[in-house]
Amino acid sequence: MGDVSSDETGDEAGSDEAGSDDDGSGDAGEPRLSRVERLEQEGDIAADYLEELLDIADLDGDLDMDVDGDRAAVSIVGADLSQLVGARGEVLEALQELTRLAVYRETGERSRLMLDISGYRAERRAELEKLASETVADVKATGQRITLKPMSPFERKVVHDVVADAGLSSESEGVEPRRCVVVLPND
Repeated sequence: MGDVSSDETGDEAGSDEAGSDDDGSGDAGEPRLSRVERLEQEGDIAADYLEELLDIADLDGDLDMDVDGDRAAVSIVGADLSQLVGARGEVLEALQELTRLAVYRETGERSRLMLDISGYRAERRAELEKLASETVADVKATGQRITLKPMSPFERKVVHDVVADAGLSSESEGVEPRRCVVVLPND
């Protein structure tokens, strides 16, 4: 894979290193949280922050928290929350970054929390997986590289994963906000 940002690869800064001499206790003698407990804590902090935002905006929404692989996931569902998604998910992306900052403020650790509103991100993932599969088929049939339209880091990660699972390689090119995925044929 080519030049891929940390959000795309799933790498997380500050992850625990194997073989450390840590006795499992924090600085104040408190027990260290497990990975799942840390992610659940992130979800709780995020949910509190988002609940306050919903109250301020006078919007109704139910919050659902989960741990999805190696990241906390929070979903907001409700009547009409389209204004929180915005055109092409721009408002959703901004809210996700603000929520990650709120988690960082509380924990002091960078968060990879994933926010979804009204199922937008889940629906978008399905669309992108289909697009990536079709693109892989086209690249295999023609032997030519294909450059996709610019995408957010989340969207690029979905495409990179599908391409890798299909046995091809891909790379990201360009500069935000016009960064795009290029699917490459096998040599």
